[in-house]
Amino acid sequence: MEHEAHTAHAHHHAAHDHEAHEGHGTPPVGSTWAMAVQATLHCLTGCAIGEVLGMVIGTALGWGNVPTTVLAIVLAFFFGYSLTLRGVLKAGVGLRAAVRVALAADTLSIAVMELVDNGVIVLWPGAMDAELSDLLFWGALAISLVVAFVLTTPVNKWMIGRGKGHAVVHQYHH
Repeated sequence: MEHEAHTAHAHHHAAHDHEAHEGHGTPPVGSTWAMAVQATLHCLTGCAIGEVLGMVIGTALGWGNVPTTVLAIVLAFFFGYSLTLRGVLKAGVGLRAAVRVALAADTLSIAVMELVDNGVIVLWPGAMDAELSDLLFWGALAISLVVAFVLTTPVNKWMIGRGKGHAVVHQYHH
């Protein structure tokens, strides 16, 4: 009986040691700042295309701030997801699976980027009422995207380090 207890304890101890060292040493593939920056730049590209296009369309059509902002956000998500979809589909993944990958990879990143980007524009005095010909329109938009990039990069690093976000997409890049 004592031998069985000692053997069980030894197995428990060995299992505990193995679990304690599991996941230490090498971080998950791509959980570096460089990978986070790359993922954020990818996200920023789609967001910027949608954001700028939405702001330009809404402003050119004389829409109010709310419909223009909503259009910009919808287009930012659309283009953000589209860029990821393009790459995953190119890797030979079916459309349904590619959509799931894009949603998993980009939703939090785009949401944070849009929240920060639009928050900067809303809080910037006069930016919401600036016209396309105003330097304030383009300056506030550019600075808001830079701030969004800086604040979204750590989010992407955190997600990649946990095997989420662009870590999901990474397996489809060859």
